[in-house]
Amino acid sequence: MSKYFWVNLDIGHFFTAGYDPVAYITEHHDRITNLHLKDRKKDHGENVPWGQGDTPIKPVLTLLKEKKYPIPAFIEYEYRGTESSTAEVKKCYEYAKAALA
Repeated sequence: MSKYFWVNLDIGHFFTAGYDPVAYITEHHDRITNLHLKDRKKDHGENVPWGQGDTPIKPVLTLLKEKKYPIPAFIEYEYRGTESSTAEVKKCYEYAKAALA
């Protein structure tokens, strides 16, 4: 494959399709431009509030922190929340901060 191919990895889609984002990031961290973070149920499940799904968000963030991989990780708000979009994104942000504490 060309050296110009890079990955914008959505860990929610990747995980729900049956793949391990932690293993993939470990192996290909030098070819990943950024991550999209979302929580989903496994086996092509729905998007859910962070902490209610099966996506390994905490292990992914811990890996980035421990290995010091320079990969930006973006919150991707795709579940149907009970509050405003701003409030729901803040919940995701707090989840990520707690995961890295």
